[in-house]
Amino acid sequence: MSNSIGHNILHGSLIGPSVFFEHQSKIYSCGGTCSSGIPSLKVQATSQGRNLPISTNFYGKRLNLLKVKFPMMATRRFSFVARAVVATDPAAEHAGRFNLDGDIELQVEVTSSGSACKVEFRVTNSTDDRLVLHWGGLRDRKGKWVLPSRRPEGTKEYKNRALRTPFQRSSNGSSLKMEIDDPTLQAIEFLILNEGQNRWFKNNGENFHVKLPVKAELIQDASVPEDLVQIQAYLRWERKGKQMYTPEQEKAEYEAARTELLEEVARGTSIQELRARLLKGSDQSEVEEQCHPDSGGEIPNDLVQVQAYIRWEKAGKPNYSPDQQVREFEEARKELQMERDKGSSLDDIRKKIIKGDIKTKVSKQLEKKSYFTVERIQRKKRDFLQMLNKYAAEPMEEGVSMKPRTLTAVELFADAKEQDGGPTLNKKIFQLGDEQLLVLVTKPGGKTKVLLATDLKEPVILHWALSKKPKEWLVPPSGVLPQGSFALDKAAETEFTSISAGDPRYQVKFLEIQIQDDEFIGMPFVLLSAGTWIKDHGSDFYVDFSATPRAKQDAGDGRGTAKAILEKIASMEGEAQKSFMHRFNIAADLLDEAKDAGELGLSAIFVWMRFMATRQLIWNKNYNVKPREISKAQDRLTDSLQNIYSSLPQHREILRMIMSTVGRGGEGDVGQRIRDEILVIQRHNDCKGGMMEEWHQKLHNNTSPDDVVICQALIDYIKGDFDISVYWKTLNENGITKERLLGYDRAIHSEPNFRRDQKEGLLRDLGNYMRTLKAVHSGADLEAAVSNCMGYKAKGQGFMVGVHINPVPGLPSGFSELLEFVLEHVEDKKVDALLEGLLEARQELRPLLFQSHDRLKDLIFLDIALDSTVRTAIERGYEELSSAEPERIMYFIALVIENLALSSDDNEDLIYCLRGWNIAVDMLKNKNDHWALYAKSVLDRTRLSLASKAEWYQRLFQPSAEYLGSLLGVDQWAVNIFTEEIIRAGSAASLSSLLNRLDPVLRKTANLGSWQIISPVEALGCVVVVDELLSVQHKSYAQPTILVARHVKGEEEIPDGTVAVLTSDMPDVLSHVSVRARNSKVCFATCFDANILADLQAAAGKLLRLRPTSADIIYSVANEDALKGVSSINTQHDSSFPSMSLVKKKFAGRYAVSSEEFTNEMVGAKSRNISYLKGKVPSWVGVPTSVALPFGVFEKVLEVGLNKDVAGRMKDLKKVLKGGDVKVLEEIRKTVLKLAAPPELVQELKRKMQSSRMAWPGDESEKQWEKAWMAIKKVWASKWNERAYFSTRKLGLDHDYLCMAVLVQEVISADYAFVIHTINPSSRDSAEIYAEVVKGLGETLVGAYPGRALSFVCKKNDLSSPKVLGYPSKPIGLYIKRSIIFRSDSNGEDLEGYAGAGLYDSVPMDEEENVVLDYSTDPLIMDGNFRQSILSSIARAGSAIEELYGCPQDIEGVVKDGKIYVVQTRPQM
Repeated sequence: MSNSIGHNILHGSLIGPSVFFEHQSKIYSCGGTCSSGIPSLKVQATSQGRNLPISTNFYGKRLNLLKVKFPMMATRRFSFVARAVVATDPAAEHAGRFNLDGDIELQVEVTSSGSACKVEFRVTNSTDDRLVLHWGGLRDRKGKWVLPSRRPEGTKEYKNRALRTPFQRSSNGSSLKMEIDDPTLQAIEFLILNEGQNRWFKNNGENFHVKLPVKAELIQDASVPEDLVQIQAYLRWERKGKQMYTPEQEKAEYEAARTELLEEVARGTSIQELRARLLKGSDQSEVEEQCHPDSGGEIPNDLVQVQAYIRWEKAGKPNYSPDQQVREFEEARKELQMERDKGSSLDDIRKKIIKGDIKTKVSKQLEKKSYFTVERIQRKKRDFLQMLNKYAAEPMEEGVSMKPRTLTAVELFADAKEQDGGPTLNKKIFQLGDEQLLVLVTKPGGKTKVLLATDLKEPVILHWALSKKPKEWLVPPSGVLPQGSFALDKAAETEFTSISAGDPRYQVKFLEIQIQDDEFIGMPFVLLSAGTWIKDHGSDFYVDFSATPRAKQDAGDGRGTAKAILEKIASMEGEAQKSFMHRFNIAADLLDEAKDAGELGLSAIFVWMRFMATRQLIWNKNYNVKPREISKAQDRLTDSLQNIYSSLPQHREILRMIMSTVGRGGEGDVGQRIRDEILVIQRHNDCKGGMMEEWHQKLHNNTSPDDVVICQALIDYIKGDFDISVYWKTLNENGITKERLLGYDRAIHSEPNFRRDQKEGLLRDLGNYMRTLKAVHSGADLEAAVSNCMGYKAKGQGFMVGVHINPVPGLPSGFSELLEFVLEHVEDKKVDALLEGLLEARQELRPLLFQSHDRLKDLIFLDIALDSTVRTAIERGYEELSSAEPERIMYFIALVIENLALSSDDNEDLIYCLRGWNIAVDMLKNKNDHWALYAKSVLDRTRLSLASKAEWYQRLFQPSAEYLGSLLGVDQWAVNIFTEEIIRAGSAASLSSLLNRLDPVLRKTANLGSWQIISPVEALGCVVVVDELLSVQHKSYAQPTILVARHVKGEEEIPDGTVAVLTSDMPDVLSHVSVRARNSKVCFATCFDANILADLQAAAGKLLRLRPTSADIIYSVANEDALKGVSSINTQHDSSFPSMSLVKKKFAGRYAVSSEEFTNEMVGAKSRNISYLKGKVPSWVGVPTSVALPFGVFEKVLEVGLNKDVAGRMKDLKKVLKGGDVKVLEEIRKTVLKLAAPPELVQELKRKMQSSRMAWPGDESEKQWEKAWMAIKKVWASKWNERAYFSTRKLGLDHDYLCMAVLVQEVISADYAFVIHTINPSSRDSAEIYAEVVKGLGETLVGAYPGRALSFVCKKNDLSSPKVLGYPSKPIGLYIKRSIIFRSDSNGEDLEGYAGAGLYDSVPMDEEENVVLDYSTDPLIMDGNFRQSILSSIARAGSAIEELYGCPQDIEGVVKDGKIYVVQTRPQM
């Protein structure tokens, strides 16, 4: 702690040189025993030189003793009230510096000039241009203001009591100069007024006061006693920070003190008045600073220290500069003095503020080398690959074998009646112990019908009424009463009727009530059976008629779920509702079956437990259970989860999620509860709109300590009789303004507006919610998890008596200190140090989570708590990043990815993203010009990783939530958002927000703009918004249409009538859909700006005109008249397409041909072009060896006798296809795969391959040949791909005339694959080559694989200087051992304007391996020289092949060990 804490320094608001602080580790305590445990600050002054009572020696990190002895006077304790005082530097004797607000400072300089003195005022760091000095002069300290006659220009009198002089605006602030020539004036006092804002600037609530110099001749006639000079010299030393003085400086200081006192005497102050002011009447011989002065003394320093620490904690523990430290201690002293002024004694104050471990905390701060700063832990250097988990999701087994649950009689009855009735308004099945009650409200023919049914054994009477207001009891009209009913006062009674089928399982009692009057909105009721009144959890049953008619909620067939387990859960829910003990025991019993069912089984348990945690299911139903019984059941369940966690590491992520819903004490993941419980409050209290919905959205997006204040404001508002001013008073008193509410990412625009009937429920639920909010933002849940691992004893009452938890053995060295650090900083506003501590703790904990341990679940719960605290800390720190530099945002992103990776089973992609971000940060620090371009690729890949995780959650959880939700009658809204809420609650949502914040910064820095223009075509059309282009690819639009599609994978067709496709997805520029767009003259572009995309989506149904530029799309709303005479250029049989037809090829009598034999009648252009390249391209360009199965071979194989049945089946299926049923395409493909290979084909293909020096698959094994034959058939079958079939039909081509040759090539086990367009397809610049490169095989480039390839351009006149346009973001690379690939080569690909390339499949004999790519070790990315060499070689190959053919080319190739291979080329379309 700095010497600034000393109260004498703090009592003087110093004007002059800055105060610097020094520190040491040792703490000096006060002379006696300090009951607070916090050292007092003392200064000892001794006499040196001229017998001055000033010692400038430091003792430790602050002056040791505040005790001053004066040889000519009694010693006393000094205390000074803060005010602006004259600077004491002799070089600037009358200079003053004041802080007005924030960085705005006022400087005052006073200098003598002959008979007058000059005063100059300067306000810096202010943009205000209407500042006014409100001022006057003083002849004595307590006198009234005097208005000098000599005034600056523009000065006006104000009510004859003050002068007002305007400041002059300058480039660096505002200034004002004046001259004072009245020798009787001792000082001037002033305030500063901002007239534009009507805002006053004061000096700590008082007037600014600046002394004026006295003429030298007046001073010469005065004298002062030496003892007073000594005191004044000490005060000057103290005000100046108790600096170390040389003897010469001491002498100068002493004379300066004498001059100050002489000036006062010269102005008329008597020696007696001086002495009284300096000594304040004290006549003690010596007064030491006490640790605890009596109640009549000033505020002791130890209390100021504590109060300052409390203020610092409340502010979020920011790092304060020395000047800020001084101000903070002054404010702390003021607060305590205000308490004293209100009558509180020092003992009262001490009891109030010294609580808990505050003394220890303050002492620790005093030990630091820097007070009011947050220390940082030293994170260990780790290879992130050490945290790699490669437990990829297993294929989901659907419909786990288990005996289906038998429906109850009531459920069977309900299904039958719901089928027969009209639209369903409401349906609910209540559990009545082991029996059930059905309430079904339908509206057939516009009449409301209420059906009730139960399987209670004893006779049942319905005691009921109708409501015009919710839950109101009104006697039903006589026309409504069923036969046999009795009307009572405000109610009626009707007995249920028994029906019986032959099977006793279908026996139920029921009754129907028909209501014609629509003014009734509901029906309250209770049941009477066997002399017992039956209610709904102690309240009346109530059925609502006002719901909107809805279709029956279909449980579906349970596809994609562990259906049998979900049905078993549903059958046992009635028992589970009795208590947590029952539910946890049932869950524990089901775990073995769920484990055997794999991730779908565990998913079923999670969905059930989460429905419980979010209060969608009943927690307790009139069943008394002792706390220890619940605890025992909970331990049993968590022990079972712990065991599965150890034995099945591939399911740890789901198991953690289950445990977070259960928790050790039923609390679960308290961070998650913030999101869950606000939904419950809205549902229970019918407040789903307005301010509550806006707050709900804010909570889901970014919870913060503000939410505690908002919750308290709502409670105060309700308690204050719904007075909205009370709401705003609570907010404003805690620093939350309307502007702050509007400034959240999810702004709160509305004020609360509750009904009086909601008061009781809201106060109850908001009170409970407040505990959850405070638990999160004070780290309470984390503290419990830490205590369980580090050990504790509890003396409480009830079942917690005598609790003694031992520390978990085997924890890493220093782990307890690390957790202590985390808990100490868990409320910090500046969260950097906290996040580092949390992640370091998780990293240290991680190895223990992979070991068998009898306390493993305690470690898992600790890790869950640390994970949850990371999420809330990130949300708390998110607002701070609004103006942060890119490096800081990337730092936060890396922290969140690390946290997400630590919680994920399959985290390989996340780890490579993390390594990518660290490289991006290094590139930025090293001022690499490509840092933003590279960071953008890492950002795109990170988004893909998040999308992949979200899709996995959706596939895994949503079907189970929908099926179980339908079985249990869970509210549909809760089912619909089930997976969405899980995603939004995790680190992934925080990460997505950070990426959205950084994206525009990177695009601007890298000059990427908001668009990537793939096909630059002007377009005019009506906007249609779709989720996936795939879903509409076969649709025809009647008018020109602009499609705004969220997802475009790259292999889709563009629908008829489409003139533009705009997407947020990132298909490669050379993907199939991109090529189709350019060929069809369709505008195609990717939009990176979410705001622009939202604007386009909002234009759905409007007519827009698009004008692409090189890096942007200008769009505007067009007049409907603009469409006159305009038709889509992309419609079936459009005249803009060249006339084309297919020539059917015939079997030439040969099953296989070598490349030397390739002719137009034998093979397509793909094969012929490869043959043409051999021997003509430069020697450094390789061409793989090839043979082919020519045209007609498929048809010939189909004709042979051994394929007779296949041929017949194909004939029948083609007839169905010609009839318009395209669903048979899949069946046709399956039928083709049943073909058998004629022996002649096998022998001829073998000869041709061997003569061409290609390896024959059968030589390795018969199985290899079978794989090769299957690959050939898959190529043939791709003729009937939906995409290919619709393409031929769109152009009016006869699909039967399309023939398929098969090009057989050796597979080069490539390092990289590339595609070249020798004319830039986006700009149409014929002088520029455009190419894209991926790691591994080229299928990830031309196929529907997510992410972007590395892209570059190269001028043809400078092939040695490729320019990278974008780095790769593809997460997956395809690799294969040395093998053979069978490529489609149809006669359709030869047609100009058809662009059939990519429509048909190329199939390798061996299966490719999917490899998650790590670009941080790839020389193409990390080595600039290597990159230039490879890209330049690719560009040179493209240029050479274009020159060879004499026209632009579309080229595919690979790179192996630095050598370029071309595998195919065709004219660029």
